[in-house]
Amino acid sequence: MITLIVAGILGFYMAWNIGSNDVANSMATAVGAKAITFKQAVIIAGVLNFVGAVFVGSHVTETIKGNIVNPEMIPSPTYMLLGFLSSLLAASFFVMLSTWREMPVSTTHSVIGAMVGFGIIESGMTCINWSKLAEVAASWVLSPIIGAILAFLVFKGIVKLIFEREKPSEAAKVVGPGIIGLTIVLITSSLLMKTNLGMMFGITVKKALLIAVICGILGMLIAMVVLRKIEIKGKNEYDIVERIFRKLQIVTSCYVAFSHGANDVANAIGPVAGVFSIATTGVFNPKAEVPTFLLAIGGIGIAIGCVTWGHKVMKTLGYRITSLTNTRGFSVDFGAATTVLIASKLGLPISTSHTVVGAVIGVGLARGLDAVDLGVVKKIIVTWLVTVPAAAGLSAIIFLILRTIAGG
Repeated sequence: MITLIVAGILGFYMAWNIGSNDVANSMATAVGAKAITFKQAVIIAGVLNFVGAVFVGSHVTETIKGNIVNPEMIPSPTYMLLGFLSSLLAASFFVMLSTWREMPVSTTHSVIGAMVGFGIIESGMTCINWSKLAEVAASWVLSPIIGAILAFLVFKGIVKLIFEREKPSEAAKVVGPGIIGLTIVLITSSLLMKTNLGMMFGITVKKALLIAVICGILGMLIAMVVLRKIEIKGKNEYDIVERIFRKLQIVTSCYVAFSHGANDVANAIGPVAGVFSIATTGVFNPKAEVPTFLLAIGGIGIAIGCVTWGHKVMKTLGYRITSLTNTRGFSVDFGAATTVLIASKLGLPISTSHTVVGAVIGVGLARGLDAVDLGVVKKIIVTWLVTVPAAAGLSAIIFLILRTIAGG
């Protein structure tokens, strides 16, 4: 019981760090583009991260829990348990330090690096599932590239379909509802297809898609009514378009927050789920179902982290990489969230941080290289590069200390 309590506390602490660092991923662009205030941002992010974590988070949690370190190579369940605890502590310390420095790091990198660190110390290089690690590492590289490409294409599409039209404000009122409808379809289908919520109500894939399409159509109709009410004051058509996209960006920021909770809760709860399996059954079962209450603990921790320390990294992503307007922020959100949500459904623990930073750079590049602060980008990339080795080394040290205390 004491072990479970300690693991729960450490999992909560890690989730708090995730909320503190990664809340910027979902809300920084909306705050940077002045679509919402910081207070509104952390409340929205907290709630939707929790929902994403509880209802969609189990796919990625299972990858973190049992697919990085081969449990058969660890001589004792006790050592496996100590390894999970070491990983939580090491990753938490590294992410907290990065948040203090206002750097958007990958909590996914931190946890997986920490798992690799204890695994190598305990059973050598052969206990690491290098093929799975390579698959995950590939997604770390691909996620910022895909996020950048999607955000770039979305922004270019907005320019083509709206800004280059004779009356951009009218064009925005036509295009906007379609984008909202598509966003709602993506969120609803992800919420219902092969998730805890979908199983609870016995919803099949076909039913989930049908419900998603219906919700998307309803959302599109509501958006049409709301956007039509926006009055065209003055003669600056571009200002009117930005006002329209201010409302649209709030929806896409919610989209990012939801997808972030679905993917990144695994970073806190994957190791805790492993401890839970060992503490309750005496053996580690990587296939054991992740209890919903553990996902809820992670969701609550992320929400509190958002509210208490989320403003630090938000400054970097919202203001320092490139200048963001509502149309640019919308493009970032849509590109990043789509990338992350698809990865979550595939069980790939990609880096939300990498994806969002890539999307911000993509939007900046759509206006030319001069629009991006390359100095800030360089600092972020350097921080990314040291994440895995730093977390692995720290985890190895903590594991050795815990193993010595345990009499190993």
